[in-house]
Amino acid sequence: MDSSEHLRNGSPASLPFEESVGYQIRLTHRLFQRNLQQKIEPYGVTLGQWYFLRALWDQDGLTQKELSVVVGTMEPTTLSAIKSMLEAGFVRRIRNPEDNRKMNVYLTDRGHALKHELLPFAREITEDSFDGFSARERESLLTLVGLVQDNLRRRLGVESGPGQSDMDPTF
Repeated sequence: MDSSEHLRNGSPASLPFEESVGYQIRLTHRLFQRNLQQKIEPYGVTLGQWYFLRALWDQDGLTQKELSVVVGTMEPTTLSAIKSMLEAGFVRRIRNPEDNRKMNVYLTDRGHALKHELLPFAREITEDSFDGFSARERESLLTLVGLVQDNLRRRLGVESGPGQSDMDPTF
């Protein structure tokens, strides 16, 4: 009986790190983050700010709550990130004209300019991660990771598809 059968049968089994998909994906994600952090720090952007900038580059003017959902953070974390981005001059907040209780977050000119300066780093790191892969292998990896995500979402009862709010928009 191989280890996957052992796990499926519900028998006690070990799960070495090299066989743990979750561990391997987490390790890979952390390596992406460390590479990106090295590239963006000279621009005065923290890794925490990156996630919010990335969301605003995709859709400027989100409310604080919408940013929390897109980035997958709790609202106090989002508020902290917005405060640091305000201080850095990357964003501005404007009261929502339709609902006075809401604040929309917009990129400043500097925040918009960062997209052209920093997004190429994410592309470069992504390309570097596929070094030595054929186009078919690259496509297969992305397909397989997508299938793993779909399986896990299904177990959670979450809809499948790109741009999920439970996704981390790092790259």
